[in-house]
Amino acid sequence: MMRQVSILLLSLSLSACSLLPKPELNITEAEINPISSTMQDLIAKPGPKYTIPVAVYSFRDQTGQYKPQQNVSSFSTAVTQGATSMLVQTLLDSKWFMPVEREGLQNLLTERKITKNQAPKVSNDDVPQLTNARLLLEGGIISYETNISTGGAGVEYYGIGASEMYREDQVTIYLRAVDVHTGKVMMSVSTTKRVFSQEMRAGLMRFTSLNRLAEAEVGFTTNEPVQFCVLQAIELAVSELVDKGIKMGYWSPSEASIADANPLSS
Repeated sequence: MMRQVSILLLSLSLSACSLLPKPELNITEAEINPISSTMQDLIAKPGPKYTIPVAVYSFRDQTGQYKPQQNVSSFSTAVTQGATSMLVQTLLDSKWFMPVEREGLQNLLTERKITKNQAPKVSNDDVPQLTNARLLLEGGIISYETNISTGGAGVEYYGIGASEMYREDQVTIYLRAVDVHTGKVMMSVSTTKRVFSQEMRAGLMRFTSLNRLAEAEVGFTTNEPVQFCVLQAIELAVSELVDKGIKMGYWSPSEASIADANPLSS
């Protein structure tokens, strides 16, 4: 009888393994990144009176940290190296700023030179000058701290148990606006975002006889993507930059936008 039970358990375990989704079958379609609540609030605010041309040469990882891995040398960085692209996209979506290309400036100048060389009849007036930036945005990812807080809970009785563990990391960025004409640092903002990871599991371990042990375990983990946390910190920094500039009188929303946002006031 015990032999039949063992065969049954073995067959069930093999059939369960076959039901697990294979990597090649678990294919999902690409999707547009959802708009965060911070960007929704920024877009809903009254627009600017004049769009501000800004330049971003670099907004890079200044932590120098690599992903921690046990017993392996890793050269993969802990945070994204594409923060400049994230910042430019956020500035565009905010409707307050007009970013001009500076990260790939050499490529842009090369293409303009090719255009002039291939068309000798083209004068300088036909190839307009590059747009000047009024503000220079500087800064970067200045901190990525791991294990800011950890914890968990679990219970087990008679070979049946369940547990939950969590961990929080933290990413911090700085963003400052510099006046191109005077070199004055007009304002500086800093934002922080927690990176949350969670693991939940449940298991069973029971002796079915003197020499036979039945064991089962199930669980899952959830990890916030670090690049999305960096993006949310950048979006909050841009939103804070807009609000701070309005309070300090550096720029102001358009009257038409204010009237549209408050129709009962007109």
